[in-house]
Amino acid sequence: MPHLLMITGVALLALLLIAVLTGATAMQFENHDSFCASCHSEPESQYFQREASNPVDLASFHTTKATRCIDCHSNQGLQGRVVALSLGAKDLFAFVTNHYSQPAPLTRKITDDNCLKCHADISQKQDFSNHFHIFLPKWQSLDPNAATCVDCHQAHVTNGDATIGFLNQDTTSQVCQRCHAFAGE
Repeated sequence: MPHLLMITGVALLALLLIAVLTGATAMQFENHDSFCASCHSEPESQYFQREASNPVDLASFHTTKATRCIDCHSNQGLQGRVVALSLGAKDLFAFVTNHYSQPAPLTRKITDDNCLKCHADISQKQDFSNHFHIFLPKWQSLDPNAATCVDCHQAHVTNGDATIGFLNQDTTSQVCQRCHAFAGE
């Protein structure tokens, strides 16, 4: 019996060591946009290939701020990082074993929390040009189909206007109309 416990303990320790090494390796890979772009095809791979000196979409603009793919594609805090790390480990395993989808689909939606990690002050600006950000949390609490940050701020779409934060005026106007219709206006 003690021999069986020792074998079980060694096996568990080996599995733990493999998990830690895989996680550490995945963390190293996930911190490099080139690893993400190796599986994710356009428009995501275009983001990686674009020159930061001439941004044409919100994602390439973020490279001017030294923002990496993982910075936007992981949630806030330790839990968000652990989830991203587990997905990174899964992606690394798929990549190493050559069993990944091409193009690799994004499996986790970018939530407002992803954006608010860096842009938490957005609702503090109390003027008319920012009224949509001020009322968005209230709309979201009342309507499950309310807009999210990425409904207007689409990162990998190149048809936005750089002078207004790479927003596409037609797409954004539709979101505005949904909110105003919900408000009965």
